[in-house]
Amino acid sequence: GSPVTMPWADDAGAILNVWFGGQEMAPALTDVLLGEVSPSGKLPTTFPERLEHNPSFVNFPGENSELRYGESIFAGYRHYDATDREPRFCFGHGLGYSSFSLARPRLSATTLAPGESVSLEVDLTNTGERRAAEVVQCYVGSPDARLARPPRELKAFEKHWLDPGESVTVTLELDSRAFAYWDPGDPDFEAMNEGVPVPAGGGADRRTEPGWAIDSGRYIVHVGTSSRDLPHRLELEIK
Repeated sequence: GSPVTMPWADDAGAILNVWFGGQEMAPALTDVLLGEVSPSGKLPTTFPERLEHNPSFVNFPGENSELRYGESIFAGYRHYDATDREPRFCFGHGLGYSSFSLARPRLSATTLAPGESVSLEVDLTNTGERRAAEVVQCYVGSPDARLARPPRELKAFEKHWLDPGESVTVTLELDSRAFAYWDPGDPDFEAMNEGVPVPAGGGADRRTEPGWAIDSGRYIVHVGTSSRDLPHRLELEIK
């Protein structure tokens, strides 16, 4: 039900993670093992190389009856990306009995006003010899963000089953929330800003009230099939 360390992974010919099985797990697993169905799942979490690499490691088991969620927004794959640490198996990873290719994605616009949406299209092709599924994943990063942000965050994804040689145009919609973040606000900023040095991070445009915010500036759109397999990178700007 949760990630474990797997120092033996490189010695195994194959690894199959079936998570929690229901009443039909046995026939489903049999179909996968016999090749009747291609396994096409994706990891919903990150498996670390070492236990110490886990983002919550330094906060457990807590102290004085208190447990701090010190990783904040840098949980899961966001932590591994922010610290440039290679996981054992990344978020979104998953193999099958076929192979796929992604063509160059296309954005419906490269300049947006706050509150506007953008569509992303990408052609997905089954280049193997078996019917299988692939999950197209879209991550968004904001290198010009006013507050500390992860390098990229999953904002849209879509799964498609394709026969050998079959292609489909996958359309993903990125609405305004795909570019927004929660700003806790700084109610003391105005008082501190009156002749008193202010800690770094925000400058004169610092917000005093909490709420969802969208910064103007450059955004990076990453497209691929896992959090670490993102061959395509596009840029757009919010004015």
